[in-house]
Amino acid sequence: MTDKPTTPEANNEEFNGTILLSDDDGNEAAYDIADYIEMDGNEYVVLVPQDEEDDEVVILRVEDEDDETEVFVSEDNEEILEKVFEVFRDRFEDEYEFTDAD
Repeated sequence: MTDKPTTPEANNEEFNGTILLSDDDGNEAAYDIADYIEMDGNEYVVLVPQDEEDDEVVILRVEDEDDETEVFVSEDNEEILEKVFEVFRDRFEDEYEFTDAD
């Protein structure tokens, strides 16, 4: 997936908690914003796929582009991603079924 989601400002749609991400081939997938998590001085957004066959969440770092606009960017640090996911899993263990990736 790319690190530039379709934002409400970019497509003039009213923001409804849905984010569209495009892969390198231009295929779009819709995600719902499930949570915002602060960690190590940064804020992260956890996105849950709307497609029930897709079972992997996407975690992106939130950055302020200006006073009114946030952008979501990829986080390359696997350790941070794992920590954010653990917080998400703890918060939502009653709402989602989590399985080990092993």
